[in-house]
Order: sequence, then structure tokens, then C-alpha cells
Amino acid sequence: MAFSRIFAFLIPQDKNFFKLFAQSSNNLVDISKVFSEMVNAPIERRPELLKKIADLEHIGDTITHQIFTELSTNFITPFDREDISYLASSLDDIVDYIDGSAKRLYTYKLGETSTAMKKLSDIIENSAKEIHVAVANLKDMNNVVRLREAIVRINSLENHADDIFDSAIADLFETEKDAIQIMKIKEVLSNMETATDKCEDVANVIETIIVKNT
Repeated sequence: MAFSRIFAFLIPQDKNFFKLFAQSSNNLVDISKVFSEMVNAPIERRPELLKKIADLEHIGDTITHQIFTELSTNFITPFDREDISYLASSLDDIVDYIDGSAKRLYTYKLGETSTAMKKLSDIIENSAKEIHVAVANLKDMNNVVRLREAIVRINSLENHADDIFDSAIADLFETEKDAIQIMKIKEVLSNMETATDKCEDVANVIETIIVKNT
């Protein structure tokens, strides 16, 4: 009887991780959509969209804090503690780099965004959607094929982002003569490209979880 009560107490805590990770990945999709909207929107809408992004970044921080609180207070976890920690941190990193890219785009008072920025924002959004699907499928591990498909897509998107970034930087140095403008544009592009790198980090930790648990 005592064991049953303990077991019943522990299992809901275990399930909390999946709920929180789902919230985190859903928030990631939301912020990536708003950022993509900001990149494609008229300049006058940037303050409004930047505020939305900042709000979503704060939500992401709160969810990440809740995950680490669960990790520090629960004995039972659905997978290795270090993988939970890394997954939570990696998801938070993506949100932070999206937020940083948005702040720089606004603060540097850049004019119309380049084609490369628009393409990178699309890649970030599509990667976020694949991450959300993968995180949702971590709960029961019944669809490992779908998990691996999502991982492959995320890796492919990151490779494409690298190509876009490299081409954009080469073109920037070739066509832009204002050194300060070069620095501003390069930093925005670099932050966006790093966001895609962080998406690949999430894919890597999910791959590790699959290997350990199937």
C-alpha cells in the first residue's frame, strides 16, 4: 500500500517533463513565427513585433526554470538527467538567439531586410516546427521513424543555413562599402545562423535520447 502511494506520487512528476518540454517547443514555434513576421514586415511594425518576441523569450525562460526545478526535486526522470538538462538548455538557447537577432535588427535600424535574412528566418521557423514534432514524439518513443525524420530535416535545414550565410557574407563584403553597415548586417546574420546551429544541437540531444532509450 505504501509503495503504491509512493509510485502514484512519483509518476505524475515524471510526466511533468513531457508537458514542460511540449510547452517549451511550442513557445519556440511561436517566437520563430513572430520573428519571421518581423523580418518580412514593414519597418514601422518592428517595435510591436519586438515586444511580442521579448514576451515570448520571458515565457521561455520561465518554462526552462520550471524544467530545472523539476529536475532538482524529482527522483524519477523519463530519460537521463544530463540529457534533460541539455535539451532544456538547447531549446532555451534557440529562443535567446532569436531574441538577440530581433533586438539587433531593431537597434541597428537596418532598412529593408535582405533575401538572406528572410531565408534564414524561414529556416529557423521550419526547424522550430520540426523540433516541436520531435519533442512531442519523445513521450512514448513509439514513432522512432518520425523522430529520426525530424532530426534529418533539422540537420538538412542547418546545412542550408550555412550555405546561405556564407554566400550572404561574401556578397556583403563584395557590395557594401560602409564598414559600420557591414558590421551591423554581419552580426544580425551571424546571430540568425547561430540560431540554426542551436537547432542542430537540439537534434543531436534528441538523437542521443533515442539511442539510449530504444
